[in-house]
Amino acid sequence: MTSPLTPGIAAGRLSADEVARNFSDLHAPLDAHEALVAADRCYFCHDAPCITACPTDIDIPLFIRQIMTGTPEAAARTILEQNILGGMCARVCPTETLCEEACVREAAEGKPVEIGRLQRFATDRLMDKGEHPFTRAASTGKRVAVVGAGPAGLACAHRLAMHGHDVVIYEARAKPGGLNEFGIAAYKSTDDFAAREVDWLLQIGGITVEYDRALGDAITLDALKAEFDAVFLGVGLGGVNALGASGENRDGVADAVAFIADLRQATDLTTLPVGRDVVVIGGGMTAVDAAVQSKLLGAENVTIVYRRGRDRMSASRYEQDLAAAKGVRILCNLQPVAVHGNGAATEIELEYTADSGTGLRGTGETIRLKADQVFKAIGQTLTVDGGLRLEGRKIAVTGAGRTSDPKVWAGGDCTPGEDLTVVAVAEGRDAAEDIHKTLTS
Repeated sequence: MTSPLTPGIAAGRLSADEVARNFSDLHAPLDAHEALVAADRCYFCHDAPCITACPTDIDIPLFIRQIMTGTPEAAARTILEQNILGGMCARVCPTETLCEEACVREAAEGKPVEIGRLQRFATDRLMDKGEHPFTRAASTGKRVAVVGAGPAGLACAHRLAMHGHDVVIYEARAKPGGLNEFGIAAYKSTDDFAAREVDWLLQIGGITVEYDRALGDAITLDALKAEFDAVFLGVGLGGVNALGASGENRDGVADAVAFIADLRQATDLTTLPVGRDVVVIGGGMTAVDAAVQSKLLGAENVTIVYRRGRDRMSASRYEQDLAAAKGVRILCNLQPVAVHGNGAATEIELEYTADSGTGLRGTGETIRLKADQVFKAIGQTLTVDGGLRLEGRKIAVTGAGRTSDPKVWAGGDCTPGEDLTVVAVAEGRDAAEDIHKTLTS
C-alpha cells in the first residue's frame, strides 16, 4: 500500500519470512559450552582495565570467573548489583568502544574477551528462572517521585526501592522502557526483551508506575516537590533538531526517532512503509539504526549523510561497518541544503563541507540524491526543564545528579554527558544513592 503523496514509500517490500530473517537476533546468545570457552580467554587481570572502562563499574573478571565455575546466577548478581539493566546493556552497549576495547586480549591479539555476550549469558540465565536477586529493606516512610521510565529512571527507582523508599514513576508514554523500548534497533532487542526486563525489575516491590503522565502537562515539578520527599528527573530528550534546509516539511521527511519507535511497536513489520531511496541525515547510533532497519525492510538504496569526516561520527566504527555490511552507503563532509519535490520528497540537495580549523563551512559545491524518504537523526532537544539551571541545552547537575533545586536530581539523556543506556543506568543508580543518603541523614 502506498500513499498518493509519497508513491515511493510502501509497505510489504519483502515477504514475512525475509523480514523475520532480517530482524533476527544480531548476536545469537551463547550456549553453556560456548560461554565456558569464551570465559576461558579472560586473564582475570588484577587491575582490570575493562572495569575502569565500564560506566557502571561492573567487576567483569569476577563475573566471568563465576561463569567458569558453573555459577552463572552468581555472575548475574555481580552484574546486576552494579547495573540492574545489565541484560539490555549486554545487548545494546557499544562494548567495542568500552570494556572490550580496553580488554588486554584486544591489545595483545586484536580479539577481546566477548564480555557483552558473556554478560548476556549470565543475566539471561537468571531472568529465565524468573528470580529477582534483591529484596527491599525495611520501609523508611519516604516517598520519591521519578519522572520517566527509561533506563535512568528505572535504575534510580529500583535502587531507591531496595533502600526501602516508596517510589512512584510518572511515564509520559503508555509503556515503560524509554529508549530501550522505543529507540533501539529491533534486531538488538528481540522477543520483547525490553518489556520483560522492566517486568522483572519491578519485582523488587515498592514501585508504582503511572502512565500517560507527562511533566509539564499532567503533572508539574512544583506539585511533585510538594507531595514527595525528593524528585528524580529522567525525562530524556523529547524534541528533534531541525535540518535547517528548505523543503524539510515535505511529505516523506520524518524524524528517525519516531520511525524507530513505530518500528519497535509494530506487530507486523511487513505493514511498515519504507521508501525506495532513503537518506538519513546524522552520524550517531540513531542514524545507523534508522538506516540499517530501512534496508532490512526492503529499501533499495539507503544513504547516511554526515556533515563532518567519518572519524567524527559518534556511531562506533563497529556500527559504521555493520551499516556498510547491510548495504548502507555512508557519505561524509556533506550537509543538507534543500529537499526537492512536488508536495512529497523526491530528491535531497547536499552541499560539500570543509573544516579549516575555525569551524565547519559550506564549499558551495552541491550534489543531489534521489530521496523519497528522508530521516532526521541530528540530535534531540530538552522539552521540559522545570525552571532548573541548564548547561547548554540540558539540565545542569553536580555530583551524583544534583540540580539547582535541592529537592530535585536528574540523570540520563536530559543531563550533560554521553547518551548511552549504560551511562543513564549509572547516573540513575548514583542519584538514588545520593537521594537515599540525603533523606536518611
